[in-house]
Amino acid sequence: MNTSLTSHRALAVGAALAFALVGGAVLPHQAQGITYETEARINETQRRVEESARIYEQAVAKLAELQNRIDANTAEIEQLKAQLPAQREKAGRAMKSTYKAKQGTNAVMSMVFGSESLDELLSRITYLDQIQSSNTQALDVLGKTKRELERQETELAQAKRQAQEEKETADAALAEAKRLRAEAQKTADAEAANELEALTRAAQEQAEGQGTQPVYAAATVSPVDWSLDLDAFIEAWAPRIDAYLAGSPLEGYGASFARAAWTYGVDPRFSPAIANTESSKGQHLFREHNAWGWGQIDFSNWEEAIDTHVRGLAQGYGYTISVSGAKKYCPPNWFNWYNNTSAEMARI
Repeated sequence: MNTSLTSHRALAVGAALAFALVGGAVLPHQAQGITYETEARINETQRRVEESARIYEQAVAKLAELQNRIDANTAEIEQLKAQLPAQREKAGRAMKSTYKAKQGTNAVMSMVFGSESLDELLSRITYLDQIQSSNTQALDVLGKTKRELERQETELAQAKRQAQEEKETADAALAEAKRLRAEAQKTADAEAANELEALTRAAQEQAEGQGTQPVYAAATVSPVDWSLDLDAFIEAWAPRIDAYLAGSPLEGYGASFARAAWTYGVDPRFSPAIANTESSKGQHLFREHNAWGWGQIDFSNWEEAIDTHVRGLAQGYGYTISVSGAKKYCPPNWFNWYNNTSAEMARI
């Protein structure tokens, strides 16, 4: 099972915290809560993470729109090109007919002297007009088709240039998004490791003073893969989250959790695990669509709730679970909250 967080040394933290709590050890300041400096860093990094995600998603959407235009232009151009041979042939015949009419004897006088009645004369004049109109129309159609073809080819060239620009924008934003998320995860893991070290050291000192020895073991874990783009990230995480949430009111929202996690740079297991700790995955709610004990807030639907909660985690608690974050999220019972939530994250 891929637990994916270097800070998920659940057994070690649990044992260390238990000794610290029971023995009344005074923990280092860095383990007591999130400092103002840390919050400022989180907020600035979060702003950049969200900005990179916004630019990337807008560029991808624009690129898709441009590709639709390119496809439509290409199809229209092919259709116009297919019409040209027949139109050229028809226009050629029209030009020949018009030329012959101009080079021949006076058509009106011929019709006047050749007509036996006024009705016959009018019929012949009408027929001549129809021929002339048909010739003019054939030439006009060919001209319009050529002009439309030129317009479509110009628009296609412009769309291709814009598409290339949007692709470059999307690629740059994606690279920035990947870099920021990887750096944030690395920082979060390092801070969690420092917390663990401080807690373990305090617990060991307390245990030694009481003549006992703490026993714990660290789990082997790996970080979240932030090298994926949005679609690949959702494809990788949505099934895992859905499997974890199966049978709960949140079942089927794995893609929503994964999308929000990628957008805000949060471990995709963080919010679902908190939902289990706070409400048994949405089965026992104290506010509408609020599965996380998240203030006094009602939400209109799960998508809105998930996005809001994950963004709130990124802005106020960092990118993964931590002891300091647990103390901020659930001060009265942070020890059990931390252990329960981190254990659930390890199951996803």
